[in-house]
Amino acid sequence: MKTLERVPILSAVSLIAVGVLCLQPVRAEVLISTTNTGTVNFSNIQIGSDHPVMILEPVTQIAVVPEAYTGKPLFHIADKILYDRMVNKIARTYGVESALLHAVISVESRYNPKAVSKTGAIGLMQLMPETAKRYGVADPLDPLQNLHGGARYLRHLLKKYNNDRNLALAAYNAGEASVAKYGNHIPPYPETTNYVPRVMGYYQKYLVKG
Repeated sequence: MKTLERVPILSAVSLIAVGVLCLQPVRAEVLISTTNTGTVNFSNIQIGSDHPVMILEPVTQIAVVPEAYTGKPLFHIADKILYDRMVNKIARTYGVESALLHAVISVESRYNPKAVSKTGAIGLMQLMPETAKRYGVADPLDPLQNLHGGARYLRHLLKKYNNDRNLALAAYNAGEASVAKYGNHIPPYPETTNYVPRVMGYYQKYLVKG
């Protein structure tokens, strides 16, 4: 049996860390050997003096960064493509930019037509029951009806705030009363102050890439 030279510490750590969100600092001895076929064996039991010993230094905590903060898409691009034609048609019907509709959907539901939030918002554009009723949406879980209702509501908000997308989005998230409460400014709610730039980020992306 031939021995294996010292291997980088991360190779061994990665085997232990798979599927774990974070690891506490650890120090251990790992004995490494290879068979004649090239198979690598790891053990914490001393087999013979010819087996190299690797001392693992304390490992700092490893955390998985939430997807929302990595800059990566929140959904697979195929999900967006699935609704492209429907969204574009509805956007033309109501005179709302398709890039803006797509941006709202991306943040609201990640293109899951069956999404239901803890607060009761439903479907692709996460319509609240009263909003769905207001715009004649009988079944908010139906993608087509949901998109019609959401687009009509967004058009209303854009007109109300003189095409100020930031205010329209703030009202879409926090409600028109909240925007009015703060003098027609974005309410200082953490969810809303995070929501508006996220949607606008997708909006800018879709304007360029479609």
